[in-house]
Amino acid sequence: MGKRVVVIGGGITGLSAANRLVELSSEKKIKLDVLLLEGSNGLGGVISTKKEHGYIIEEGPDSFITTKPWALNLCNRIGLDSELIHTSDKNRRTYVVHHGKLIPIPDGFMMLAPTRILPFLTTPLFSWSGKLRAALETVLPRKTDQRDESLASFVTRRLGREVLDRVAQPLICGIYTADPETLSLRATFPQFLEMETKHGSVIRAMLKDKQISKGLKNGESGARYSLFVSFKEGMQTLVSTLASRLPQGTIRKNQMVELIHNSLKSWNVITKSGDNLSSDGVIIALPSYQASKLIKGFDPSLASDLSKIQYESSAVINLAYNIEDISHPLEAFGFVVPKVESRAILACSFTSIKFPERAPQGIALFRCFMGGALNPEILQTDDPSLINMAHEELCELLGIVSKPLLKMATRYPKSMPQYKVGHLELIEGIKEKVNKYQTLQLAGNGFNGVGIPDCIHSGESAAKNIFYCLQRKSV
Repeated sequence: MGKRVVVIGGGITGLSAANRLVELSSEKKIKLDVLLLEGSNGLGGVISTKKEHGYIIEEGPDSFITTKPWALNLCNRIGLDSELIHTSDKNRRTYVVHHGKLIPIPDGFMMLAPTRILPFLTTPLFSWSGKLRAALETVLPRKTDQRDESLASFVTRRLGREVLDRVAQPLICGIYTADPETLSLRATFPQFLEMETKHGSVIRAMLKDKQISKGLKNGESGARYSLFVSFKEGMQTLVSTLASRLPQGTIRKNQMVELIHNSLKSWNVITKSGDNLSSDGVIIALPSYQASKLIKGFDPSLASDLSKIQYESSAVINLAYNIEDISHPLEAFGFVVPKVESRAILACSFTSIKFPERAPQGIALFRCFMGGALNPEILQTDDPSLINMAHEELCELLGIVSKPLLKMATRYPKSMPQYKVGHLELIEGIKEKVNKYQTLQLAGNGFNGVGIPDCIHSGESAAKNIFYCLQRKSV
């Protein structure tokens, strides 16, 4: 074929796209030149693992879910299946901050709804009126209006305000760093809408689900922790392996793309350093607001739609302490913080409980999350202040009586897309405008999923689409 494809962006989406292009080129025995341009000196985007003094520190995501097959499939293809590890089979539950104390989310409470009666009735998280209101969900009529609604609207309508404020909101914020009042139900948790539509009740639907029932028997609550995996040496393993598989010369770091020009037969990718790269196809694997700037010159309408996808910033604070200096039992994988508690921390993962080999013996490693749509102002402070705020709140909530043995702050500016009500309609419009170019593909977490498997699927789908388009053109 003798064609070239330029992939813009060296995060997990761009790496997955480049890897898939190389795989297809080899499988089909068709020559293809793949060039990946990354604006910074690193690869992996938000995925970053640091190793020091016996710690394995995840500055970004620490695992990925296995119910979406794309990350597992990739691991199998590139020989990483033996490197995967599961979360600990103990303490698969979540605390929630309630009036300044850590209270376990009731056994059987999965994301939005209770599925076991006794734990729900005995939890102090909800008042008796709140519990009664949630129980009424099983007999409420289903919604007939098919228009998209916010997650807050759905939870309040089905289960009541207390369930939203005390559990659903902090759990959801821990995933999307978003405001549930504007978060699209269809774009984030369509399975709950399907439960209502098919069964008339979220609670009754979850009780019938065999996979959820299996998790309940193992004492899980909050998130389905048994479905998450990581790598023995941290998430950077995936990034490093993908990068090492690409042919020499494929990756060019510190190559910030400034403009893309479109002609009838090819694309011109112009970098900040002055390079003008001619290409038969382009995959833009960047946040949509960055993609918008590159596209604006040849398609202002598409650029405008891309700019409508908003992003929020966050920070991850890693802290470690001697376990003997912590008085509160660490009998969970972490805790979440409702907005009504008015705290700096959004959530905290007990890293060394979730994955026991992440810290030296006798030391507890924590990851605290700050910022997001509900508290963006906090990120205006400097790193030492963020670390100190996280430390003080951990000391209060966990009874810690010592200074941290390790402290590290990592910021992710405008990294998390906000799937607001109407997001899917916006994405359909974007797809229609992109399709007319055929040899241009957009990929990333701004479109159809924010998790690692979603990003991999997005990158690989873009690679497949552009490869077969170029193949048809060469016939």
